[in-house]
Amino acid sequence: APQTVTKTLGADVLRLWVAASDYSGEIAISDKLLSRIADAYRRIRNTVRYLLSNLHGFDPLLHTVAPDDLLSMDRWALSELARVQGEIMAAYSAKQFHHVYQLLHNYCAVDLGSLYLDVLKDRLYTLPEASHARRSAQTVLLHIAEAMTRWIAPILSFTADEIWKLLPGDRSQTVFIQTWYALPTSSRPASDAWTTLLAAREAVKKELESLRAAGTIGSPLDADVVIYAEAAAHEALATVGDELRFWFITSDANAQPLSLKPATASEVKLENGQTMWIAATATTADKCSRCWHRRPDVGQHAVHPALC
Repeated sequence: APQTVTKTLGADVLRLWVAASDYSGEIAISDKLLSRIADAYRRIRNTVRYLLSNLHGFDPLLHTVAPDDLLSMDRWALSELARVQGEIMAAYSAKQFHHVYQLLHNYCAVDLGSLYLDVLKDRLYTLPEASHARRSAQTVLLHIAEAMTRWIAPILSFTADEIWKLLPGDRSQTVFIQTWYALPTSSRPASDAWTTLLAAREAVKKELESLRAAGTIGSPLDADVVIYAEAAAHEALATVGDELRFWFITSDANAQPLSLKPATASEVKLENGQTMWIAATATTADKCSRCWHRRPDVGQHAVHPALC
């Protein structure tokens, strides 16, 4: 068997290759294949590194936010975590380990890496340490880390053991005697609004890319976005409240009734069949030197004139 990758990253890469292989057919191995598996391993490991780094200073006994008190975006992430855990548990029960690998990798790359963790960065990095919004995010990150460590323990044993010892809380008992993580449930479950929010996020990204290509903005944080939508879609966008700008990663974002739509707004057909009108423009506000958002209140604080 090829030695290069396993020497570099250890036995867990080989174990992940075994899990990723569909044993109902022929199984192939090569340096190129192991390199791809190593990349997938790094994706999983780096995802957990992100979780651990943002749990620094978080005490589960003191700082955990109750499920009903989580921000709406975090309640949605918790519901997605429960969905993925159910699918992974079913794949393990059926001994379809390659499905476990696919679900795990997709969750790290798509659900977390390119969406939830991306949206959280500004909240985690710039809000006060003990703020409710930051603690809400950290609470869900801990739930994700608790669940993921158990998911990977049968496959990435050395990695899971390493992660387990670094998680906050009592880790005196090994991860290998744990059962599946009991996820908390909320009496305020995530609504169907997130289908609209996800579709709107993709539509806004395309509008911002057009502005960037034209040289109107340098990055999404140089833009303000207003979305004009019919009643149901407007209600969905209002679900996240002031967090809408973080959802789109713009300096400002808000939803308005369709009746206020200006002639300059761009009509967009969403994947779910809804129609929205998006007005994305370059902001004229100054840039906060801490969060990099361009906000109208930058310069209004005498002690910190460079901050929003």
